[in-house]
Amino acid sequence: MNITWIKCKTDNCYLVSSGNDAVLVDTGSSVSYDKVLEECSNYNMRLIVLTHVHFDHAENAAKLAERFDVPVAFHRADLELFESFDKQPMVSYGIVGKVVLDTSLKVLRSTKVVKPDKTIFIKEGDDLSEYGIDAKIIELPGHTKGSIGVDVAGTDLIVGDALDNWITPATGHLYTSRSNLISSAERIRSLGDRTLYYGHGKPTGNAFKLLK
Repeated sequence: MNITWIKCKTDNCYLVSSGNDAVLVDTGSSVSYDKVLEECSNYNMRLIVLTHVHFDHAENAAKLAERFDVPVAFHRADLELFESFDKQPMVSYGIVGKVVLDTSLKVLRSTKVVKPDKTIFIKEGDDLSEYGIDAKIIELPGHTKGSIGVDVAGTDLIVGDALDNWITPATGHLYTSRSNLISSAERIRSLGDRTLYYGHGKPTGNAFKLLK
């Protein structure tokens, strides 16, 4: 199993591959479309997975899905976010969270994420082996209602925005449910030895500041 980190300015996407088969986890925003497309073109794309439906993770999903003729998978609880970001209003904690939320709100509210034509609902425990990779879905609600992670081969975990590494690894600074966010972070910590791949920031080991 291999994970290719695609840096998209302040956002991250990841190609999880086995041989020539690959699954793209998150898609970046429109400004990064060409870069993500170039990386994906090196593989036999099988599926796109969204850790959640915010523009910086999902804006390219419909175009990439059409380009590679693959479905897009996400949790059913985030379906409403294709209609409007305001379906799940967000709050923040700390100085970092306030800065990120203040700079993001206008774009979040004005950017409509196009719903792909071919979609799949994913949930806890779903196995991605039929798409050529050794990985399973874990539910990590809190940032959004339907936030998920991708546990790759029991050694690597793509966490979306359940955690972030803007400055130092920590519980995600933006959330729709504080209690769910904390529970998801605690669950990640309980998994033990993992390399964590964030929606924002560079990968680290499974050690981070936990919001209480």
